[in-house]
Amino acid sequence: MTQGNILCDIGFIGLGVMGKNLVLNLADNGFNIAAFDLSDEKVQEVIEQDRVENKTETPRVYGCSSYTELLSQLKAPHLIVLSVPAGAPVDQVCEKLIGAGIKPDDIVIDTGNSLWVDTVAREKQYKSNFLLFSSAVSGGEVGARFGPSLMPSGSPYAWTRIKPIWEAIAAKVDANTGKPIERSQPGQIISEGEPCAAYIGPAGAGHYVKMVHNGIEYADMQIICEAYHILYSGLGFSACEIADIFEQWNNGILDSYLMEISVEILRHKSVDTGTNLVDLILDKAGQKGTGLWTAMSSLEVGCPAPTIAQAVYARSISSFKELRTHASTILSGPESANLSNQEKQTYVLELHDAIYCAKICAYAQGFQLMKLASKEHSWTLDFASIAKIWRAGCIIRATFLQSITKAYERDNELDNLLLDSFFANELSERQQNWRKAVCGATMLGIPNGALSSALSYYDSIRCETLPANLLQAQRDFFGAHTFERVDKADGKKYHVQWSTPERETIVVGG
Repeated sequence: MTQGNILCDIGFIGLGVMGKNLVLNLADNGFNIAAFDLSDEKVQEVIEQDRVENKTETPRVYGCSSYTELLSQLKAPHLIVLSVPAGAPVDQVCEKLIGAGIKPDDIVIDTGNSLWVDTVAREKQYKSNFLLFSSAVSGGEVGARFGPSLMPSGSPYAWTRIKPIWEAIAAKVDANTGKPIERSQPGQIISEGEPCAAYIGPAGAGHYVKMVHNGIEYADMQIICEAYHILYSGLGFSACEIADIFEQWNNGILDSYLMEISVEILRHKSVDTGTNLVDLILDKAGQKGTGLWTAMSSLEVGCPAPTIAQAVYARSISSFKELRTHASTILSGPESANLSNQEKQTYVLELHDAIYCAKICAYAQGFQLMKLASKEHSWTLDFASIAKIWRAGCIIRATFLQSITKAYERDNELDNLLLDSFFANELSERQQNWRKAVCGATMLGIPNGALSSALSYYDSIRCETLPANLLQAQRDFFGAHTFERVDKADGKKYHVQWSTPERETIVVGG
């Protein structure tokens, strides 16, 4: 397991897709890893891949057959990374490490998609046994291998030990342009640029930020999918033609990882049929829960996040395939539109702006949610730093995150991203096209919940007076819930005695 008297720098438990690639990334950056998995086959697989990719004869990954052996092969105090499914498996591994003799000053890093409240509870539960540190990871298989976005939180002391390792393996961006510095070859090390890894805050904060990241990801994906649906079913473009449109968009302000992979997907041909694979995929979407967690948290905190919630609902309704198939034979839609080529091209331009504006609103919802949660849980979140570490390595990386970074560098206390002068101007200039695109999709009978909910969110934020005055009167009528008045002092509560003939208004509080 060791080379001479040299012990390994890092222990690693869990060698699934993400774990294996994180191990190889760590090895590329000069760290020796003692690796363990319940599957010996996975252990041997990562050792063999490291052997093939390693340019020297010296092994970098050493396989272990037990938790006890893993601990024995590490430098003290031990540093152990977990890449196991969220929930019970994390606790099972922690208990196994305790049984194997882990020490109180050892550090265990949970890199899975754990629910943030579970992380808070675990830190308290295991604090006498070891230091539990959490670090959310985004970027998928490729990000894990060549540079992910890392959102660590927990003990500040533990971060001092982990920081140089995490900054080494993280994605890097050009500090001036915000553009990713690509690393796509095994063994390649990038030392320049800003690392997409930054300390987020106390236990749970990093997993909360990753949860919101995933909520934004849900919204971003749904916005792109709605655009595809409009272009495909509404305007009659083929998958390849839509790929060409998306590629053109990706060369401008819509430049993002999700747009980039959508181009590749739309162009991909099925090996067995030679037709576009996307046309053969069943339209039932799955989800692992992080988008749902974000929507639930927004309701608990009282932060409007309708576009994120709508993206969750869109996945849910897609699962009712049998119901939708039956309903399609009963429920009618609008008559087919016979648009000219010029009208289609005009709509494509309008849809471009609608996507951009909706994306801005989705990010605004996510950042406001983090701001309100930060206050509720006494965290001190640096939103410019969060935007920075999302510029590369993660799934929602996009060119306009550089503009979000600058917005929060101008004002980290910004109440809402839409109020930043840059984004307020962007939305103002493009809102007419946004409105036309939503109207067009509606008239075509194409569902556009994400695009339209984002527009409604924008209109709600900019609307000084909402119809909540009537709503409060309704609540007071049937439930005596009281209301305030615009012509009276703040904080005074009033109630109308609706059941009496006089319906007198009385002061009930304040």
